[in-house]
Amino acid sequence: MTTSPLLDATGVAKNYGAVAALRNASLSVLPGEVHALMGANGAGKSTLVKILTGAIQANAGRILIRGEARDIRSPAAGRRAGLLPVYQEPSLIPDLDVLSNLRLTGTPVEPFRAWVRELGIPDLDLRDTARDIPLAVLRVLDLARALAVEPDVLLLDEMTAALPANLAEKVLEVVRRQGDSGRAVIFISHRFVEISALCDRATVLRDGETVGVVDIVPGVEEKIVELMLGTRIVKTHVAARSAAEKAAPIAARPRITVRNLRVGTKLSDVSFDLGDGEVAGVVALEGQGQDELFSALAGSIRPSGGTIEVDGQPAKFSHPIDAIRAGIAYVPGDRSEALAMQRSVRENIALPFSAAFRNWGPINMHRERAKVASAIERLQIDTRAQGEVQRLSGGNQQKVTIARWIAADARTILCFDPTRGIDVGTKQEIYKLLRELAGNGKSVLFYTSELEEVQRVCDRVIVIFGGRLVDIFPVEEADEPALMRAAYGLPRGVKADVGILADPTANTSDAPEAAP
Repeated sequence: MTTSPLLDATGVAKNYGAVAALRNASLSVLPGEVHALMGANGAGKSTLVKILTGAIQANAGRILIRGEARDIRSPAAGRRAGLLPVYQEPSLIPDLDVLSNLRLTGTPVEPFRAWVRELGIPDLDLRDTARDIPLAVLRVLDLARALAVEPDVLLLDEMTAALPANLAEKVLEVVRRQGDSGRAVIFISHRFVEISALCDRATVLRDGETVGVVDIVPGVEEKIVELMLGTRIVKTHVAARSAAEKAAPIAARPRITVRNLRVGTKLSDVSFDLGDGEVAGVVALEGQGQDELFSALAGSIRPSGGTIEVDGQPAKFSHPIDAIRAGIAYVPGDRSEALAMQRSVRENIALPFSAAFRNWGPINMHRERAKVASAIERLQIDTRAQGEVQRLSGGNQQKVTIARWIAADARTILCFDPTRGIDVGTKQEIYKLLRELAGNGKSVLFYTSELEEVQRVCDRVIVIFGGRLVDIFPVEEADEPALMRAAYGLPRGVKADVGILADPTANTSDAPEAAP
């Protein structure tokens, strides 16, 4: 393998306003190399890939391809430079057939057909409409389309995440052969098993910067985890809760019981209990099935299999209103999903009161005003711009989302990364609020992309990897290094006997059914 890089990116930076997605990222890839790009959630991996392929433009940095400086300002320019990505989401236009999608990108048909067959799909009909093709097959078609034009550098973002085992094996074989042929592959994956089997080296990002490049050798996993966490590796406990914030003893009968839950190929046979008076954390890297878990519990999608019980009674949610009637409320990380941005603070918080009536009639305005005022005071929402929620800060918008369900007296709150993109002070207020809710007997399921939040908020932690529940930690053992290892599928030495773990032999072939 030559020492002259095929791709050499240095000093790459990208800002979105005051937020730095990348600060000082570098990546050097050699001909014939399969190179892993690694980092925790939010480290900047996808941003760097999009810059290299022209999907977005960097604010600073230099990109050399075969020693020649390139200014890649569009995906077409990236394609001409020999850089082709395969992203996590399918890129075929849903309303067009496969052949029309190939024509749009000038992809040669016969090489595409050959790659499709080699990747394990022998009977593809090019007249099939993209929206009628299963997700796993669409991912393979995206890869075949990229391979058909023989790129110098192929960039794969979680290529095997949605694939069944037989297709994943074919993909990994093809990726390895790309390296053997003298081309290069940049491989993003959360599966150490794949990285160990495929990759020659790994570049590790942390907080938008390149912090290390390592050779892939036996035992390198610990070094990579240390690089991803940096100085945080020394933190074994975050003492953030007072005795008053501790949860009440968990009731003997669970509030929510999940057994063998499956959602298509993304979530496989997940089982756990959530008790009254408990904050249970969920830790997972991108695309491991956490979105599907929360969507199923919130009634947004229907599971492919398994059961959900509420207070010991079977529950089937065909629509989010069914979950709300069962006392289960969803707080998304993206506030725009939950809020009517051009309506007032009062109207947003009061929405459940008007939606709850089956027999329409006059709204009890006195009761509504009292409930809304109490929630605003409890969460200390800044209402100076209360005429329109969109004028509030991100932190106050998230408070409004939570206040809605406090006012509606929801018994279970599903919080999906609720502190994403808000200031430190507001984060602390939300941590305290969730502990207070648990202390009052409510139950909270709390997904976070920031591992340090776990010990500030949770009683125990559920770890999901590859769509499966792989471990459950008591909070005392849930330090960041342990959680990061588990999130990458690495077993800990001694498994604590807490919670209920999923059966690793689950069938994941069924497709999810969207709720109407």
